Amino acid sequence: MSETMLHHKINNLSTVDDESWYKATWAHRAWFAAGCTTVLISLAKSLLIIAAGEPTGAWTWLQLTLAAVLGYLLADLGSGIFHWAVDNYGSSETPVFGSQIESFRAHHQHPSAITKCDTAGILYTLAGVVTAAVLPINVFSSDPIFLGFLAVFAGCGMFSLKFHAWAHTPRRKLPPFVAALQDAGIILRWSHHTAHHRPPYNSHYCTVSGIWNRALDEWKVLVAMEVALFRVIGVRPRSWAEPNSDWTPMTQD
Repeated sequence: MSETMLHHKINNLSTVDDESWYKATWAHRAWFAAGCTTVLISLAKSLLIIAAGEPTGAWTWLQLTLAAVLGYLLADLGSGIFHWAVDNYGSSETPVFGSQIESFRAHHQHPSAITKCDTAGILYTLAGVVTAAVLPINVFSSDPIFLGFLAVFAGCGMFSLKFHAWAHTPRRKLPPFVAALQDAGIILRWSHHTAHHRPPYNSHYCTVSGIWNRALDEWKVLVAMEVALFRVIGVRPRSWAEPNSDWTPMTQD
């Protein structure tokens, strides 16, 4: 099932009763497995290189820890910039990202639909990107600190849409460990995301933890980027328009 098909299904939820419509295909599962394997290779290679090297002290592990934290933080920032871009620019005709743009727009119309989809069906596209981009680095890089950073950055980035889906999931349906991670602020929770689904639909874009949302929104970083793009290429973001059917939920969480 392509992302275009997923968009079509989400936009026709009133006529979709067959749960199989939300099931991942074997191709989705294969890409998801490849992405997870790629991330695990980065992490394992990082740890094995450290273990096989000269005796390591606290400084090495501190570097690895800081690299992991940086990867986590940048993954959240990257998720917000990507979410902002596909929400505001392009169309179904946009090369490469057209189907994702339509899927994100459909998500505004049917916010809870994402919670019904299999994990692999949500993440297979990002898993494919991670596999293609990170696997060659795993082969050629022998820097354990960089590989540790890459594992966390790629892993959090790949799972950002699942964190997003969990933020839309009623708490009573969440696995206990997910609820605990949300409570700790490690992954996105609904209270940090709800404003994104309210007019004017131009804030709270980050979907890993949401830790960057306050800075991006209060400092109007993305608004400044919108103004700059408008001045340079003359394209208005969709968030500048009055909310319409593209943004208004047709179904309630």
